[in-house]
Order: sequence, then structure tokens, then C-alpha cells
Amino acid sequence: MTDESTRLYKLMIMYMLNRVDFPLSNSQISDFMLEKQYTGYFTLQEIIHSLEEDDFIRSIEYHNITQYRLTDTGQETINIFSGKVPTSIREDIDQYLTDNKYELRCEADTVSEYYKTDSGDYTARLRVIEGSRTLIDLSLSVPSEDEAGAICSNWKKNNQDIYEFIMKNLM
Repeated sequence: MTDESTRLYKLMIMYMLNRVDFPLSNSQISDFMLEKQYTGYFTLQEIIHSLEEDDFIRSIEYHNITQYRLTDTGQETINIFSGKVPTSIREDIDQYLTDNKYELRCEADTVSEYYKTDSGDYTARLRVIEGSRTLIDLSLSVPSEDEAGAICSNWKKNNQDIYEFIMKNLM
């Protein structure tokens, strides 16, 4: 891999992150880069790691998902160098983000995680975040890790229906 291609991949990732107002997960970035065959998986992971080490992006860890945001340094850098990303690639990125914006945002704004408590049971924490506001933050205590994992998985699929049900019944 040449220095020029490494630089381009870094700028592409920073351009993607700059075009949305929410974090993108590793899998969302990978889906785009691999689907368009810009680079391979292992090269992409090296690039992401390098961007993080150089403080251009910052990772946010949730139970089983890593999401990325631009740092201030990354924001300044992409503002200066976004023109170095060829127009056709910027158009591909913009089209991908437009076509998938709802799915990308839902994944970013719906958070679920679980942890073992001191008493030996598990707590599943389920949230929906819109911008800087938390719309719902729900914690459920269950006896097993399997149940906590199932609740977190189902939250990703059914959070809108559950939120609507709760709001309707409480209002």
C-alpha cells in the first residue's frame, strides 16, 4: 500500500464522518469501503487504527459496537483537504449516506448494552438518543446473560414500537 493510497483512505473516512451529524460504526464504514471495493478489510482496519492513533477520529465503545466521530483535529484536517478526495469518490460517499441515512442514524441513535451486577444477575440498558437528548433510558434486570443479550438484540429491532407503546400508555 502506497503512502498516497493510505492518505486517500484516511481522507475518505474523515469525509464520511464529516458528512453526518452522528457517529458511524466500524461496520458501516467497512460496508461502504468494501462494497465499492476501494480497499480490503485488513487494510481498512489498519487505516482506522492509524486515524485513531493520530487523533483524527475517536472511538466510542458500546457493548459490542465501536463507533467513530471526528476529533477537532480531524475536522480541521478534512476541512482543509476534502478537495483531495476525487469528486467521483465524494459523490459515491454522499450517495451511500443519502441512500442509507435512516438505517445509519437508527443504528447510531439506538444503544443497548448489558453488564453483570454485584448480585450476580444482569442489567440490560436500552437507550434512544436524538442529538444530545436522551429520549428513553431503560434498565431491565434479568437473571441470565443470554436473556440480557436477547433483550439488547430485540431493542435494536423493536425500539420504535416499544418507545411508542410506552409513550402511548403513559400519556
